[in-house]
Amino acid sequence: MATVLSVSGSPSASSRTNRLLRHLDQRLTAQGHRVIPLDIRTVPAEALLGADFRHPAIVEATELFARADGVVVGTPVYKASYSGVLKALLDLLPQYALAGKTVLPLATGGSTAHVLAIDYALRPVLNSMGADHIVQGWFTLDKDISVHDDGTVSVAPAAREQLAQVVDQFSAALGRTPVLAAAS
Repeated sequence: MATVLSVSGSPSASSRTNRLLRHLDQRLTAQGHRVIPLDIRTVPAEALLGADFRHPAIVEATELFARADGVVVGTPVYKASYSGVLKALLDLLPQYALAGKTVLPLATGGSTAHVLAIDYALRPVLNSMGADHIVQGWFTLDKDISVHDDGTVSVAPAAREQLAQVVDQFSAALGRTPVLAAAS
């Protein structure tokens, strides 16, 4: 069983990015992984923006990255790049915080014009942080993510199938064959 850190880089509590990540966390858990969610929006702004490496929340986040076998990094796309809160946290982590880790980059956005943000903005940063293996990421359109009144999430069929494939590839790269390939 691998430990997966699932990092939401959305600054919004009600974001589709965050809800999609928590939905995908369930799939990884069902595949036998231990998933630890980290919502960067809950890290105090003064610690992030003040670059307070010794702040307890930054120390804890650094320890979570160190303990993880794999990391899922999800972000909304703003101005053709990943979110500022994600950048603020990544800047405070050790240079090689992703060494020895398998990483799955995910992004959400309102237009297919942002689809390359994973490869041109996020992937180079993850690579510079020493990630051993960055699996194929996925960009999901906001319109393909529905949040229902009860808080549950559903994903449009085509996007759901693609997300299942990238999550299963990530799971396999962690050294465990997915057991629920048909689950969503």
